[in-house]
Amino acid sequence: MPQLRLALAQVNPTVGAIDHNGDLVAHWARHAADRGAHLVAFPEMVLTGYPVEDLALRGSFVEASRAALESLAARLAAEGLGELAVVVGYLGRDDDAAHAEALGRPKGSPQNCVALLHGGRVVARQAKHHLPNYGVFDEFRYFVRGDRMAVVRVRGVDVALAVCEDLWQEGGPVAATRDAGAGLLVVVNGSPYERNKDDVRLELCRQRAAQAGCTLAYVNMVGGQDELVFDGDSLVVAVDGQVLGRAPQFAEGCLVVDLDLPEPVPPRAEDVSPAYEVVHHVVSADPVQPYAAEPAGVAPRIVDEAEVYAALVTGLHDYVLKNGFRSVVLGLSGGIDSALCAAVACDAIGAANVHGISMPSAYSSEHSRSDAADLAQRTGLAYRVLPIAPMVQAFLGTLPLTGLAEENLQARVRGVTLMGLSNQEGHLVLATGNKSEVAVGYSTIYGDAVGGFAPLKDVPKTWVWQLSRWRNAVAAERGETPPIPQGSIDKPPSAELRPGQLDSDSLPDYDLLDRLLDAYVEQDRGSAELVAAGYDPELVRRVLRMVDAAEYKRRQYPPGPKVSERNFGRDRRLPITSGWRESPR
Repeated sequence: MPQLRLALAQVNPTVGAIDHNGDLVAHWARHAADRGAHLVAFPEMVLTGYPVEDLALRGSFVEASRAALESLAARLAAEGLGELAVVVGYLGRDDDAAHAEALGRPKGSPQNCVALLHGGRVVARQAKHHLPNYGVFDEFRYFVRGDRMAVVRVRGVDVALAVCEDLWQEGGPVAATRDAGAGLLVVVNGSPYERNKDDVRLELCRQRAAQAGCTLAYVNMVGGQDELVFDGDSLVVAVDGQVLGRAPQFAEGCLVVDLDLPEPVPPRAEDVSPAYEVVHHVVSADPVQPYAAEPAGVAPRIVDEAEVYAALVTGLHDYVLKNGFRSVVLGLSGGIDSALCAAVACDAIGAANVHGISMPSAYSSEHSRSDAADLAQRTGLAYRVLPIAPMVQAFLGTLPLTGLAEENLQARVRGVTLMGLSNQEGHLVLATGNKSEVAVGYSTIYGDAVGGFAPLKDVPKTWVWQLSRWRNAVAAERGETPPIPQGSIDKPPSAELRPGQLDSDSLPDYDLLDRLLDAYVEQDRGSAELVAAGYDPELVRRVLRMVDAAEYKRRQYPPGPKVSERNFGRDRRLPITSGWRESPR
């Protein structure tokens, strides 16, 4: 059987930075060649970054991507990498004259494409066939689908190509791979992280490898892009489902796997679908000389808490650096949310670049002040105390406010303080609210909701505690100082905007609230279903009313990394103005 050394480069591109991304491909192609690879594959739309959203609709951006692909092919050859077969994703367009008059498919429409480069030229091109239009994906808005698949003979092995969603849907490239008799299916991906998705991916790859009748290689990008986080987790599975190699999550790198693959088999004409054309190319027909295979690594799986925490760190790190910031500032209340947010920030960009501001008011408890100072000492972040009571009194002297309006004024003074420091010193402001609070509107707009990024936006309150305990336990195991004060973990949560205030004054117990929010927000279960499931009708009515009424606040909340199946923003989109209300019958 022919041998092939395959490299899967799970890299971290930046959307729109086409030149930088081309350099990234060239660097890792060199790395793959130095390790003796015959074929290296990069993620979906690696040349442009992913997702490009409405940039896909700009003709200048499409042309820049296409030109970069041609330049990259020539560059690789000029740098002595012409014999390496390189698979890259890019933004292309439909130039097929046969489609010029098709309804809804004007000539030159953007396409999500993959290409194989070899010998200084673009040998094969292929457009994504299945276009996702659910969850965080809007590809029907941007792209037209492709209706042909490239099969390229590389070192005596027929290699078929597919793009991300082509793996998740039946038919299309997977079925065509079997019909074409290919020995390897390479799938390039921009698959965003969500909890437990690694298990789903593995089972899907096993299923599709069996359907394609060949070994399947899955390469995914890594890094953060606005609210999305990509976790890598590239893998190779044999036709029988055996995992031949698997890369770690949340780490840029190159997985190299030696494969024994079948010799090319002529496709049976009766099996080839006329609706999905297969185009054959040959770049190297002769198999490589037999060589000693090296064992591939199979990265161990990590626990859920480690996954989610790594996603938060990755998302914050890339959002800060890719947007030109070098430091962040956040309010330190002494509570669990700001403590976890600070720990994530220190792990993401280094404690020296994290500025924590304690802003005690007349109602701030001594333990809140001491816990904030304790966290600063434990982590080593830059720490300042700026009391807000004089500023609050100055406001009240001009604008007399009472009750809830006075409580919210305190939060807004803190927000103005943080934004002032951001403007003066160039820090990115972090909002510290969690998903449970964002869901029910338990935040002050223009107060604690201000900021450029919200690391915990998609983390329920119960998971805030869970992640905090996990992070401290990991530190203890390493012989390090746990970053989060035990007092912040143990004490009842409170906004401390009035004497003796507790979250439980306004909200149900968080264990109960998070279960109810999961059913309503994540699973879209209606009020009647929730009551039938055993929730108290009055509780359902109250919580759902809070969630529905807070939509306008969520629209103005900063972006934050998606870690759940359904986040606020890209996943869940509801009208602000709506007469529909869920009410138990």
